[in-house]
Amino acid sequence: MNKSMLAGVIAGAVAVTAIGGVAGYKALNPEPEFAEVLAVKPVTETTKTPKEVCEDVVVNEQAPVKDTNRIAGTAIGAVAGGLLGSQVGGGTGRTVATVAGAAAGGYAGNQVQKNMQEKNTVSRTERRCRTVQESHTRTIGYDVRYRLGEEEGQVRMDHQPGPRIPVKGGKLQLDAPAAP
Repeated sequence: MNKSMLAGVIAGAVAVTAIGGVAGYKALNPEPEFAEVLAVKPVTETTKTPKEVCEDVVVNEQAPVKDTNRIAGTAIGAVAGGLLGSQVGGGTGRTVATVAGAAAGGYAGNQVQKNMQEKNTVSRTERRCRTVQESHTRTIGYDVRYRLGEEEGQVRMDHQPGPRIPVKGGKLQLDAPAAP
């Protein structure tokens, strides 16, 4: 056997032994195919949107007054008071009683009409609107705590990972799983 052939056989044997040793090491100490998920916490975002809310409200208000000076109440009260005053006494006393009755009746009639006007109300429906803030919460991702071999770590994912995360070449595969 010549030297070059011997060198070739030895080199081949060394190469086969090295490859077999690496393969055996990987077989005995395989890289993990999955990372174990320890905890998942949703990450949310809240947005507020303005919204107009309207409702119909019944409004009571004083009816428009036709006789603002209350002349009708004053006149009717004066006539009634004068008639009552004329029934009292005689002579000059009757005249004084008639005038006093007319004055008192006029004042009383004016006040009665005032009270009636204040209690006279009308109702109408009024539409009232206001702006309120409506809250919307949505999940924007997930903070995931995992264990890969002896190491623990944390990563943010855009989907829920389930109980484990695939590993390829020592790196987490964070892409969303393909839809079936």
